Amino acid sequence: MPPSRQELLQRLKGIDKEGKKDPNHEFDLLIIGGGATGVGCALDAATRGLKTALVERNDYSCGTSSRSTKLVHGGVRYLEKAFLELDYEQYKLVREALHERSSFLKIAPYLAYELPIMLPIHQWWKIPYYYVGAKAYDLLAGQQALSASYFMSRKAAIEAFPMLRKDTLKGAIVYYDGAHNDSRMNVALAMTAIQKGAVVLNHVEVVELLKKPRQSKLGFPGFGSQELYGAKVRDTITGEEWEVKAKGIINATGPFLDAIRKMDSGITTKEIVAPSAGVHIILPNYFSPRNMGLLDPNTSDGRVIFFLPWQGSVIAGTTDSPTSVDPDPTPGDDDINWILREVSNYLSPDIKVRRGDVTAAWSGIRPLVRDPGAKNTAALVRNHMIHVSENGLLTIAGGKWTTYRAMAEETIDKAIDVFDLKPTGPCVTTQTLLVGSHSWSKNMFIKLIQHFGLETDVAQHLSDNYGDRAWVVATFASQTGNRWPIYGVRLAAGYPFLEAEVRYAVQREYALTAVDVIARRTRLAFLNARACLEALPRVVDIMAVELGWDKARKEKEIEDAKKYLLTMGLSIKETLEFPGAVSGTESVLTEDEARFFKRSHFLPAEIEKYRSVFNQLDSDRDGAISKKDFAKALYTLGVKMKDSEILQAIQEVDQNNSGSIEFAEFLEVLAAVKDIRSRSKFARVVADYQDRVQFPTDRSGGGV
Repeated sequence: MPPSRQELLQRLKGIDKEGKKDPNHEFDLLIIGGGATGVGCALDAATRGLKTALVERNDYSCGTSSRSTKLVHGGVRYLEKAFLELDYEQYKLVREALHERSSFLKIAPYLAYELPIMLPIHQWWKIPYYYVGAKAYDLLAGQQALSASYFMSRKAAIEAFPMLRKDTLKGAIVYYDGAHNDSRMNVALAMTAIQKGAVVLNHVEVVELLKKPRQSKLGFPGFGSQELYGAKVRDTITGEEWEVKAKGIINATGPFLDAIRKMDSGITTKEIVAPSAGVHIILPNYFSPRNMGLLDPNTSDGRVIFFLPWQGSVIAGTTDSPTSVDPDPTPGDDDINWILREVSNYLSPDIKVRRGDVTAAWSGIRPLVRDPGAKNTAALVRNHMIHVSENGLLTIAGGKWTTYRAMAEETIDKAIDVFDLKPTGPCVTTQTLLVGSHSWSKNMFIKLIQHFGLETDVAQHLSDNYGDRAWVVATFASQTGNRWPIYGVRLAAGYPFLEAEVRYAVQREYALTAVDVIARRTRLAFLNARACLEALPRVVDIMAVELGWDKARKEKEIEDAKKYLLTMGLSIKETLEFPGAVSGTESVLTEDEARFFKRSHFLPAEIEKYRSVFNQLDSDRDGAISKKDFAKALYTLGVKMKDSEILQAIQEVDQNNSGSIEFAEFLEVLAAVKDIRSRSKFARVVADYQDRVQFPTDRSGGGV
């Protein structure tokens, strides 16, 4: 169970559990910015034993980190440029990114995955050219390579990707890169940092940087007469302000880093961000195979375009054009139409991609930067750069999602040196699994179906976006009242997002606004803006119950969310046509109904209790307990079983014959016990519901 927001706020204020404020309370590091780089820095610092705080004025990944191409890649096109231009620096960037790609896929295996990407070839001479390039990409990855690239004949390419233009197709090269759900990854990083002891707060903004006469690094080159010692921050929900002291401050605000730099050095500070806009569109899933993407390296103007399956839909993009810094960038019609034209060029002529097929569109700002310390300040930094101001503000800028971990490691290394910090250990983030990874497996969704009576696509969605925490999310699910599925009321038809996810987001993932939920805890806003608009009143109603909103606050949340959806491709006309009325009351179940609907699924507190008992017995932390400890765990939880029954239970759940019990297997036994008990205990309640036939969740196919 993560600490509450109130607990985190108290810790940020230096108030202990007894309510006493320590006037000398000081963090080692205060990080500004809750995107990939910021939370990556928080996790790195916390795992080194540093006292770490992070504040984000909006929500985790509210900016660029939720608006990426969703790839975890080395950059196959950058490798081509490295060879063509004999550019060793470009080569090193690709090599580093490929190394980080491997770490990325290991620490969050449920969120990041291999994706085959096809390069369709329409000229014979390009077949050996791209084949050699793909093999060089594999070779550069070394032992950390994903599946090997290969050539596909024309016939095989058409079978794999039937939507392809066939008239001039000669064949295709398929190579492998990584893909992920970016905002869910960002949230997982934040939750892991909190788990490791960091104070990570969204909706808290820095309003002023605090300075004092320099007492450290006196006379050192590059440092001025003043130094930063903290910041004044504001809770954007309540408006409360207070000071936070820290030995060092890290500016990891992406496109907005110049605003923080001006707080530090004055409004005349020269800006270093050269923002570039990348527009993406979402199309229905029938435009692409479910498990293969496509790369067009030669668009009409020389830019590269990706066409990728993502979250049950198809993402196409990206553009790359100069823009201005905007907290809510909006995609332009010209960019959307350019993507549609380019997509049409490599799809079969009988497939018409229309503007009306676009279910969502968004623009992300890539913060390209100039190094203020370089001789040529007009030149853009190719990867990332770290800069320390005269007052000691450490700014990390540039880079990309794939290399966030390496950037964070380098940033914390620099912070330790500049601020004379005393870590208790080295960087361990290449081995630190993110929350949700420890007990997750690719087949976990099957047990979710069996235990909770969820639809297959819903169970897969929960498994792939929450990892082993999907068990807890499922316990928040309401009964559908249908024959099948038994649990899991959807927010929008055709999408696997559940009402339960809204409750979980508020209670366990610090979601405080409707936009937090529709855009970054779930991805409905990114997948279908219209469907999201229609689901909005229900999202707000659920959050109102959880957070105690009145009618005025509910109406404000709907209006704010409507404005946000305009940046997701929704038209003003659509928002005006949709009234977005909020209901005044929330239906309340009777005590008996509540008990009945809890049958055959766990309460969040039960999950935590079971995990606590399991972890206490898992002394070697390998994710499994012995047969003897299994019996102890059952006894501790008050489950009375004969030795023969325990042996039978072990044989039933230990399907890999390892002789030990993993947490998911342990939970399976407890689910069966709970189901048997509830059938007896609530027989009277069942009788009251004869008009609504109930089916046990062990009918995993929903049939008779």
